[in-house]
Amino acid sequence: MESGMLKTNSLKGQTFIVTGGGTGLGKSMTRYFLELGAKVLITSRKIEILEKTRDEFKQFGMDNILPLQADVRDSAEVKNVLNKGIELLGPVTGLVNNAAGNFISPTERLSPRAFDAVIDIVLKGTVNWTLAVGKHWIKHNQPGTVLNIVTTYAWTGSGFVVPSACAKAGVLALTRSLAVEWAKYRIRTNAIAPGPFPTEGAWSRLLPGELAKKLDPAQKVPVGRVGEHQELANLAAYLMSPFSAFVNGEVVTIDGGEWLKGAGEFNHMEQVTPEMWDTLENLRSKG
Repeated sequence: MESGMLKTNSLKGQTFIVTGGGTGLGKSMTRYFLELGAKVLITSRKIEILEKTRDEFKQFGMDNILPLQADVRDSAEVKNVLNKGIELLGPVTGLVNNAAGNFISPTERLSPRAFDAVIDIVLKGTVNWTLAVGKHWIKHNQPGTVLNIVTTYAWTGSGFVVPSACAKAGVLALTRSLAVEWAKYRIRTNAIAPGPFPTEGAWSRLLPGELAKKLDPAQKVPVGRVGEHQELANLAAYLMSPFSAFVNGEVVTIDGGEWLKGAGEFNHMEQVTPEMWDTLENLRSKG
């Protein structure tokens, strides 16, 4: 689970942009891309976090990393960072839209600004980066790969994270739509829908204090555990690599079966004890 999947230099010659690449899953994906020989531009609003990540990776000999500050909500900043990245790293071959924002709250407690805060980052930010990079590729007749990070509730919806559910559903539609429209330009668009992959910062904000223990996500996963970051990084590297050249418009769920467990009407029956099953069976036989 914690080992790299692809062979050495599988991504040599590739140059990727990873939004939100300084922390969490973005950082884990960036590290594996670098290990496989890619150059990576990481970007977010906080340059100090990006530079800290760069310095950390350079200690392990991973030098092909460039931190550049940009707010995904600002299309002008996005274009400037794209141009700067191309100038310093060379042609960009892939984009990972990973930047996100979320909070758990009853929807009736949310203000319009709260909705904006999530939708502007998750949906509009993904659109800004995808359009900037995609238009550049089309103009210069360059192939490319876009990988969007969505969620399993992008297609089911979910209470208490409604702004995120709306935004991720939009990203999912964007993924599938562009997979058809831009394939003629040799641009592939795919997505990953992760289940619970805990990151210290995000999870402590979403589930502070005792809530993290009471709402242990591992209890909802049929395989009995949360995901390891390397598992998601392996999948991301595959989808960004030439090995997945015939995969387009796909959304790959990696959640240990969590969403399927929640979707089944009677899945909660696992709480029934063997003794209770015996009682039910006896009642049926008597009937």
